[in-house]
Amino acid sequence: MKTLLLKNTNAILPDEKAKNVSLLIKKNKIADISSKNESFIADETLDLSNTTLFAGFIDIHNHGAVGVDVNTANTENLREVSRFLAGKGVTAWLPTFVPDADEQYQTVIEAIDEVMETQVGEPVAQILGVHYEGVFANEKMCGALRPKFFKEFIKGDEVEKLRKLRAPNAIHLTTLAPEITGGIELIKELRRQNWIVSIGHTRANVETLNQAFDAGASQVTHLFNAMTGVHHRDLGVAGWALSNDKVICEIIADGIHVAPEMLKFAFRNKTADGLALVSDSVAPTGLGDDTFELWNEKISVVGGKTQNERGSIAGSVITMLDAVKMMISLGIDEREVSRMASLTPAKTLGIEKDFGSIEIGKRADLVALDEQGNVILTIVGGKTFY
Repeated sequence: MKTLLLKNTNAILPDEKAKNVSLLIKKNKIADISSKNESFIADETLDLSNTTLFAGFIDIHNHGAVGVDVNTANTENLREVSRFLAGKGVTAWLPTFVPDADEQYQTVIEAIDEVMETQVGEPVAQILGVHYEGVFANEKMCGALRPKFFKEFIKGDEVEKLRKLRAPNAIHLTTLAPEITGGIELIKELRRQNWIVSIGHTRANVETLNQAFDAGASQVTHLFNAMTGVHHRDLGVAGWALSNDKVICEIIADGIHVAPEMLKFAFRNKTADGLALVSDSVAPTGLGDDTFELWNEKISVVGGKTQNERGSIAGSVITMLDAVKMMISLGIDEREVSRMASLTPAKTLGIEKDFGSIEIGKRADLVALDEQGNVILTIVGGKTFY
């Protein structure tokens, strides 16, 4: 396998922004990092002067892009999104479902499984698994989700269905409301099946939230959105998430779902180790302002803001790159932003040993940005994507 040398770049390392460094990549991993201008021997050398090298972004909540909706995607659709995401610095992602019929899930799961088997070695964003958002949600906090597909947890019936919704060798994440009937037992069952459980689309009280956390729910989906807010006499779901240091919170940093001032507030409260940037992007992402058909209704995109026919925001049209730029524009240090875009999402999925930061021995999943924040190239498993 070819060795690749990246030289003359500034690199966002876990503890510093290292200037004028060289990285040597062998067998899809970072083999060496040096700021001493050492003469590494490599098959190919890329001069990345005037760039900053970040760990590749990991998007754990993505409903699609460039006209592709995950709920109806086939293998080529998924590959198209993976290529688009690589061009935006994303090196790994979780296709994310909105509630739908089990038969539809199964069709797309088969496509996801096929892509996961064939994507290895391709310089495109790698699908790591699947995120089911809101199958077990609170109808009063549905947001843009479709309540007609919501489920109740009936242990004997639903446990086997959960098993059938798994893709082989994939990470499985689900967002649910713990206050639904049987919700705590559902979390326990999901954890027994090795699912990662996130709390969202919920108005649970603090007692129920604590029970959900004790049962194994480890994170919160799109902080502040589709949940009860903070009140000085009632924590609400958002207040509970902010006050629990062990809970990791997704957040959509588009300045629309969450005001910029609240993004800064969340960062100061949770720190980069407790906040994971997500896109929550939907099919119109990358297509500009227009009206689109999505989830059996009309979705308008005006000035980068989505809205469905019910008046709800219907996901975002940003990428992880946009979220990174937003957080940097708020004055947050690039090292902290990198953690929120890469290492913390990796931790939510339990893959931080190999993903999420620029360190010797980790996968060579990298993105080089120029001084304006544009992607110069993305490297996925040591393979380059321009």
